[in-house]
Amino acid sequence: MKTESMTLLGWQERFGTEEICLEQLIRYRWPDGFICPHCGHDQGYFIGGRHIYQCTACTRQVSVTAGTIFEASKLPLVKWFWAIYLMASDKGGISALRLAQQIEVSCITAHRMLRKIRQAMGHRDSLYRLGDLIEVDDALVGGRHTGGKRGRGAEGKTPILVAVENRGEKAGHVAMEAVASVTHKAVRAFAKRHINPAQLVRSDALASLSSLGETQHHAARVTPAGKAGEWLPWVHITIGNLKAFLLGTYHGVSGKYLQEYLNEFCYRFNRRRVLHELPLRLLNSCVQHVPIRHAGLC
Repeated sequence: MKTESMTLLGWQERFGTEEICLEQLIRYRWPDGFICPHCGHDQGYFIGGRHIYQCTACTRQVSVTAGTIFEASKLPLVKWFWAIYLMASDKGGISALRLAQQIEVSCITAHRMLRKIRQAMGHRDSLYRLGDLIEVDDALVGGRHTGGKRGRGAEGKTPILVAVENRGEKAGHVAMEAVASVTHKAVRAFAKRHINPAQLVRSDALASLSSLGETQHHAARVTPAGKAGEWLPWVHITIGNLKAFLLGTYHGVSGKYLQEYLNEFCYRFNRRRVLHELPLRLLNSCVQHVPIRHAGLC
């Protein structure tokens, strides 16, 4: 999909009505014309009142919103499109309360909308694997209270694993995952999901991280004592940026929803050089994402 810069007025002009949003959604889903997902036939007719296509070959019907985050939603598409724009255009993110005020929905509905969008972000980034020189570390983040226990096992905090591509003078892509605990098994599963085979990985001396060298997929180097800042510069900077992001707009995040906020941070970070294109890129990610069904989601 071709992306471009999109101002607020440009978005209003392009996606300002329900009818236009529906037309654009059809173009995003089938840029080369309708294809039946059931039989592969390329001819169908649109039933406008129900927002569905019916295949002329197998006669099965396909909802325009099926297989997108809009599937089974009772909300107007125009509100969804505005939610995507507002979330993408504010580099600090948008709270559920502010979104609710902007698009005139309840705070609960806004929260559910943002959850779906963050899931789409995570799905899009899950298609990418990190390569070259990778820095890996763990951290404790989240929680809404201050004080209490510090360090590993700190109260209200959730352990996460972080991997960042080290491209010398700059960081490349990043991947993050919330885990129950930083174990050998969790680290290896994280590496399998997010790092291409046979990459050089740097980690600290924590046994579960340094165990990457025991796998068949990655060559690992353990950071010498006192050299973490020199050997793992980008992963530490990125973790610091994440903590600032979580405490900024969102004022802390509970462990229940932490992975979705990690999805959002990584999605933004990985597209930080094309922020002007983010609204249209995010719209495309939402159209391509098969939603996770949750009871009560809008």
